[in-house]
Amino acid sequence: MSMLPYLRAAVRPALRRPTPVQPGYDTTRDPSASSAVVDCAVYRDGRRVQGAACLTPREAMRRVRDTGGFAWIGLHEPTEAEFAGIAAEFGLHPLAVEDAVHAHQRPKLERYDDTLFTVFKTIHYVEHAQLTATSEVVETGEVMCFTGPDFVITVRHGGQGSLKGLRHRLQDDPELLGRGPSAVLHSLADHVVDGYIAVAAAVQDDIDEVESEVFAAPAKGSARGGDAGRIYQLKREVLEFKRAVTPLLRPMELLSERPMRLVDPAVQKYFRDVADHLARVHEQVVGFDELLNSILQANLAQATVAQNEDMRKITSWAAIIAVPTMICGVYGMNFEHMPELQWKYGYPMVMASIVGICFTIHRALRRHGWL
Repeated sequence: MSMLPYLRAAVRPALRRPTPVQPGYDTTRDPSASSAVVDCAVYRDGRRVQGAACLTPREAMRRVRDTGGFAWIGLHEPTEAEFAGIAAEFGLHPLAVEDAVHAHQRPKLERYDDTLFTVFKTIHYVEHAQLTATSEVVETGEVMCFTGPDFVITVRHGGQGSLKGLRHRLQDDPELLGRGPSAVLHSLADHVVDGYIAVAAAVQDDIDEVESEVFAAPAKGSARGGDAGRIYQLKREVLEFKRAVTPLLRPMELLSERPMRLVDPAVQKYFRDVADHLARVHEQVVGFDELLNSILQANLAQATVAQNEDMRKITSWAAIIAVPTMICGVYGMNFEHMPELQWKYGYPMVMASIVGICFTIHRALRRHGWL
């Protein structure tokens, strides 16, 4: 008899073990209470329930079970201990909890039983007076979203990408918020992608500036190829941007096309608009990468051409200087019997010959563009 079923039965509980509680975590109080909670509210019929400003996640879910609606809990960089109580209260999968706590995840969409787990990369444009070889152009963060039948949990990592404005905008649109947790997921996705659009426009300005400087006539005394460091740094920042945008294409495609029990059909139509905007941003970022490759190659080609021109000039002057060097070397051998040594006009004749030959060589090289 095969032992495989028994091995699977033994391994499965270990894979689904609950998130361990860290030492020092106070289990006597509400385990869902956490100092990482930024906001916790209950929404019913598209409106925030009054008097729910200081609820813990457990109290919010108790109200939801008693009177309906859904809870929206927002957290900022929770630790394992801070998130353990919330994970236990909402029955979150340990693998998703681990991803939400440790961050540095790839954008993705995963389903665990009755919960959707979505990871978004947020992008913030870093303002700078002048682009240098060490300038930081984009700053990344992360937002994870747990979407259940009657709750939404957003976990934010990074100093940028606050969701306070998003929450207020949703509260001003009761019709959309009344669609439930999937409306919050859509608004979050739309908020992140709108951020991509704004950053793409700013990065486009930086690329245009570098491009115009690379192909502009160089200032007198300046060397070609000095922009390579700035171009390479900008290319690295665009690559960081690309890592945030490209993996999100598939999750948005699934949310906009595949029917899901946790996504309201009326809200799913709005995901198509988000997916379309994301596809356009992706095309822009890919275009940025290709354009920067071309600009970098052009810059390096200009540097190579400038070096070749310098080498031609050096070679030309070396050829001119070789004439007097050769003649002076011959007459510097001091042999006793050499022609023209006793001739009265020998010295002026040699000097005139040197000048004439050098002038002829210089004129020929100048005519061919070497000087």
